[in-house]
Amino acid sequence: MFPEDRKEGSPRFGKLHFPVGLWINSPKKRLAKMSRRWPSAGSVRSTSSDTASRGSETVELRPPGKTKPSRHKRLSNLFHRSGAGTGTAAAAAAGGRWASEKKLAELVDPVPEVLAGGEHPPGQRQLPGILKIFGGDISRGANYKSVLATPRSTARQLVREALERYGLAPEEGTSGEYVLCDVVGRPGGPGGAWQVEHLRPVGDAERPLVLQDVWKPKTGCSRRFEIRRRQEVERICEGEDAETAGINAQARRLQKSRSRAASGGPTPPKERADNLSLRRSISDMNLSTKRRRERKTVLSVAGGEAGTPPTDEGPPETPSGEGAAGEEEAGEGAGLEQLSQCLIQPPQQHPYFLLLQGYGKQDFVIYVMTRPQHVFGRPERRGLPEKTGGCLVDTFLNAPDILPRHCLVRAAEAGADADAATPAATVRPFRGAPVTHNGAPLLRQAPLNPGDLLGLGQHFLFLYKDPRGAAEGSPAPRPPWLPHAWPSPGLAGALGCPGCGRSPQERQEALRSYLESPRPELRYRPQEEEVLLREIVRLPEGCGTGAGIGGLAPAFLLGLCLEHAARAFPPEHFPALLSRVALLVKETVWEKIKEIGDRQPENQQDAAPAALSMEAVAADLRPLMLWLANAMELLNLAQARVLELEKELELEGPCQELTGDLETCDEAMGVLDEVIMSTFQQSVYYLTKTLYSALPALLESNPFSGAGEPSAGQDLGSVPEGVRPTLAVYQAALELTRDCQLHPDLVSQTFGYLFFFSNASLFNTLMEKGSAGPFFQWWRGVRIRTNLDLVLDWLTGLGLGDIAGEFFRKLSATANLLCTPRSCLSKATWARLRGEYPALSPAQLHHVLSHYQLGLGRPPPPAWSPPPEERDQVAAGDIFESFSEHPPLLLPSQGFRLRPGEPLGEEGLLRPLCRLRRLLGDLEQGSLPANQRPRGLEGAP
Repeated sequence: MFPEDRKEGSPRFGKLHFPVGLWINSPKKRLAKMSRRWPSAGSVRSTSSDTASRGSETVELRPPGKTKPSRHKRLSNLFHRSGAGTGTAAAAAAGGRWASEKKLAELVDPVPEVLAGGEHPPGQRQLPGILKIFGGDISRGANYKSVLATPRSTARQLVREALERYGLAPEEGTSGEYVLCDVVGRPGGPGGAWQVEHLRPVGDAERPLVLQDVWKPKTGCSRRFEIRRRQEVERICEGEDAETAGINAQARRLQKSRSRAASGGPTPPKERADNLSLRRSISDMNLSTKRRRERKTVLSVAGGEAGTPPTDEGPPETPSGEGAAGEEEAGEGAGLEQLSQCLIQPPQQHPYFLLLQGYGKQDFVIYVMTRPQHVFGRPERRGLPEKTGGCLVDTFLNAPDILPRHCLVRAAEAGADADAATPAATVRPFRGAPVTHNGAPLLRQAPLNPGDLLGLGQHFLFLYKDPRGAAEGSPAPRPPWLPHAWPSPGLAGALGCPGCGRSPQERQEALRSYLESPRPELRYRPQEEEVLLREIVRLPEGCGTGAGIGGLAPAFLLGLCLEHAARAFPPEHFPALLSRVALLVKETVWEKIKEIGDRQPENQQDAAPAALSMEAVAADLRPLMLWLANAMELLNLAQARVLELEKELELEGPCQELTGDLETCDEAMGVLDEVIMSTFQQSVYYLTKTLYSALPALLESNPFSGAGEPSAGQDLGSVPEGVRPTLAVYQAALELTRDCQLHPDLVSQTFGYLFFFSNASLFNTLMEKGSAGPFFQWWRGVRIRTNLDLVLDWLTGLGLGDIAGEFFRKLSATANLLCTPRSCLSKATWARLRGEYPALSPAQLHHVLSHYQLGLGRPPPPAWSPPPEERDQVAAGDIFESFSEHPPLLLPSQGFRLRPGEPLGEEGLLRPLCRLRRLLGDLEQGSLPANQRPRGLEGAP
């Protein structure tokens, strides 16, 4: 057997009183094998523990059969998997494992008892079982303690035994401080931890073995017993009761009186007290004996036969007075219940919904809004997972086409001006919910005014009312869903549109006004969408440039298309349109890049500089710059719409349709990001290729060769000839970015990359020339410094001085070192030069000093030699600048030129908008019959 069983006091010999031959014939290995092959008559219910061990299983004892079980089965029933725990746990419990078995003979019940619906045969003993009680709240290091129990053992006895096993004396609170809990859960937490799904405190007189034998957990769950502090368990139970208190109270009120126009969800106690006067009905009044006869008179008028006068006679007597009184109360209560449902006064301090059409007989007539927002929905079906997050449902409607969250209504603040620009209330459907507003399908948020009709699904129809803003005695406004009267009963009125009530002349004037309107609005039908998009992407070919923002017309018009789709089309149309727009822009940009590559192939890089004139490069880069500016503005407009979708997802909670739409929008915005990156790289590439042939003149030319002192005026004619080509490239690039209305942040980053390339190219050329011959001389340093100052002064005049000074830092430091007088430079030490020129690395500084020409036959002074600790850096360092360490492109987040919703005061945007409106008008008229086409529009712009 077990090694610890050989100690004195072991139950093997001292307390179990089994025959010695039984122990001899059942060695440990054979006993464990039999316990696996032949389980006991009591079924073994597996429960999970807090560790990865599978030994936390509880033995259940069932009533034995009529036949006597074999000796092996009785033993397996007692010791089944008792040693399945870890070795550490077994060793820790070795000292007191059998302390609860000192009264084993008393635990074996010789008296038959009815358990689980059956009786034990006379003389049949109920064998004890080992019950594992988990006590993580008592001892953090222990997993569980095993105690012996029989079906007669109560929870109080098992708590006392478990506390002794955990080392707690009876005087330390064993009587009432701890309680045995029936815990149902499943493994699957972090590290295989136990996840509790239900916890119930077991009564002191309940019997745990009988409890687990009669009530089984559901499939996938298992049970275990835990010992916890009673205060903690009571606090958990109070928290669960508080969650359902409002729902239970509401159910009791509905059962008591069906006449209350209450919302489906629980309301706070204070609001219920404030709204009590709004929901009073006759069934809520005091039914005293003094006023009972007066109520009967009202009841006879409402529910009695016509012409039956009210009488004061009571009901006929019955043999039992109590029965007669009960019958009278029941009849009167039913009548008052019916009467209270007919006598309902609407509230005066809260907006409400009046039911015009319902689905069942249990629907209320009035639904009051007691909160700033009101959600209509359907109760979740039993067995389905509930949605987490989002809004709570206020009113439950039982109809097959009502979603769990169907519609959200936001009421205006009390005292809001009805004539204000902000609507009094708003209504928005949740994704996939069928909602109508004044008879028209509602796809997104819309204003909700008093008198509007709100339809939910195919069955519910409500009339929205808000009595707070209506003045007493003032007439109610005309309902918006009533059709307008025709202006004339004659021929002009007969030819008017039955839906809008306008005559043909009025419709022609309205169409002409829309075509000329400066309002940023573009209406179209879905079947005209592809033609419209194709026409918009062709606009950059003929877009005018100048001081206005006419170059951003494609982004502006595509943004209007997205806005119209988000407002007038189904919700799933906007992500598809955004994806289509992004792909169309990408295709157009790739075609432009291919055309530029065909005109300027890569093999022309080594050709003469005249082959890459700045005028030709600017003409080729104009379409790319225009699409770079438009793609940036279009991405900003799309992000604003996507943010609205993300807010809807936060409001509605988990929604598969919304999540899919957001993923589609993210992919489309990723395509626009790719377009921006590609156009920026191609534009900078052709600009730097033009600069490559112009930059060497800054190192070779003499700025003092002309008449007078060199100056950096805005006119390039006054600039020295060696600096002029470089400044011409910078000026042409600046004019190109301004004409194309490029975002200011992108303009700064474009010139930052040009300055980075110029600095690296000039510095590397300088290092190469210094290695080839006597180039590092004082007079050459003066020329380079002068040319560089002319460039920086000219860029400062254009507002680019800060960016240029940052990127030309290394070239400026090298020029300053070269133009230092030789007498001063020869006296300098390595440490001093490292401190004065930190922009140069040790390898670059040593290269310049080692090739500097102090004079004929004068070697570099020993003070220029690097110290021993820096010689490794000098030997391993690179003297050239890397072109791959260019600054990254950062997309701007503010400062955009297009602002949606503002009236158009720009001719460059209004002209293409009007042209597209006329194109759409022609397409729409062409699809109509000849007798339905409007006439008299030839003079429209």
